[in-house]
Amino acid sequence: MLTNSSRRWLAGLGVAGAFVAASASPAFAAPAAEFELFFPDVTVAADSPGVVRGAGLYSNEAAVLNDVTVRYDYRSLAGKVTLTGDSGNDCTADGDGVLVCHELFPVTIDELYGGFLSTVVVAPTDKAATGDEGELKIDLRAADREIATSTSRLRVGEGVDLAGGADTTVKAAPGGKFQAPVTVRNVGSKDIDGVVALFDSDYGIRTKERFDNCLYVKDFLFACEFDEKIAVGGGGTTTLNYELAADTYAPGSQYSVVRFMTPSDFEDLFQVREDAGAEVARSGAGKSLSLTSLPAARSARVVQTDTDPNNNFSDLTVKVTGKNGADLAAIGASLTGKKGAVLTAALGFRNNGPATLDHLRTQSDVTFMDVTVPTGTTAVEVPVDCAPRTGDDAEWGEAGTPGAAAYRCYPGPFAPAGETLTAEFKFRIDKVIANATGTVKVNVPCECEGGFYADLKPANDTAKVVVNAAPGGGGGQGGGGTLPITGSSTALIAGVGALLLAAGAAGYVVSRRRRTRFVA
Repeated sequence: MLTNSSRRWLAGLGVAGAFVAASASPAFAAPAAEFELFFPDVTVAADSPGVVRGAGLYSNEAAVLNDVTVRYDYRSLAGKVTLTGDSGNDCTADGDGVLVCHELFPVTIDELYGGFLSTVVVAPTDKAATGDEGELKIDLRAADREIATSTSRLRVGEGVDLAGGADTTVKAAPGGKFQAPVTVRNVGSKDIDGVVALFDSDYGIRTKERFDNCLYVKDFLFACEFDEKIAVGGGGTTTLNYELAADTYAPGSQYSVVRFMTPSDFEDLFQVREDAGAEVARSGAGKSLSLTSLPAARSARVVQTDTDPNNNFSDLTVKVTGKNGADLAAIGASLTGKKGAVLTAALGFRNNGPATLDHLRTQSDVTFMDVTVPTGTTAVEVPVDCAPRTGDDAEWGEAGTPGAAAYRCYPGPFAPAGETLTAEFKFRIDKVIANATGTVKVNVPCECEGGFYADLKPANDTAKVVVNAAPGGGGGQGGGGTLPITGSSTALIAGVGALLLAAGAAGYVVSRRRRTRFVA
């Protein structure tokens, strides 16, 4: 689970979306709920159109807030910057340096990932100058009740334009080593004083080197900060040594995206990094990593911000060679009870490896799973990632609805080798029948993005859910409780995911498209 400080990273780029089913939240938070509002520090370039940013709202419990009003007070920079509404809100000025916005839709808050307010545009005026700095004070109210407040920094910087280098493609086998360049260019009209590279790498891409100007989460490289000045028209490059994890799926592809930003933009994005970073990312203890082919001249660092972040990326593609597959084994249950009893079954699958299944970059499900309810019972509680099914047709709009005879489940985009993913069903016994049987089946065909159809041992793709098994009548594989974590992969991915989601990265994200009830 992400800590409070790590969760606040998620608002760094105004990450959009609420990962919670509305049916799982009360209409309004209970009085005991505690809220935390977070808006990133913002550096805006003079003579630019401005930037779009949004606040994140976090709570110790799920909630839906109605009639939300947000007051933005930037009077300390009145006349130098302006704030205006963007989309999803109705905003009006309240004097010089104050913007009041009414959210057009309820704000949904998940207890783990929080919720997000509609964005606003922060723009400079013609009186703004590099070095201007002030505070943005935010007050949020719901149904005229104060929910949370926050204070962030606003400043005006010098506009520059970083660009990523050419894309790279290499080949490697699971456990193999390879090299890849990291190249940045200055395509703007002003010298750039330092650069930060953020790395969004798939599960299989690791690095063993430890530079003192880089941040790491175990074997994952997260970010490197370079002090070199990059002259107009110039650039800098270095080479990194990588290796693929032994449990990388093969044949296939792994991807890494390098995103470049100015030190000031990095500082804005991760102003809580000393708080959160101490928990999930650490600097290396080795020598410094430097960029080559850069001028040696240095001057006092100026606050700078990138005016065109769309060209700041370089892609690395690793073509994974050889064969390294996976065996997903279905997990059923054996349950016992009297008529009227409600029994809990943790149904799902175990990835017996040897390869990890990683669909995090596409956010598609690693497999699709069908559950048939045991005869004589009724499903009275169903995971929100399971939809009523008739034949091969699943009604996703009714996901989590009890009472169906069969379900199609969507377990999410990541299944580590050696670990188990299960979700809880609750069955009520309506009629006592010896060996009342249902089934759990993984790797079922689905006309959907994702899925897994190259299982090493298809014979264990199906397991039984047996209620009141008669002596010698057999039973399902598995038990009635949520299975514990059996390896370190899931915890590691949670830490990396927190950082990269904060960076607006597309790949290593632990959150699902839907809020999954499948847990490792």
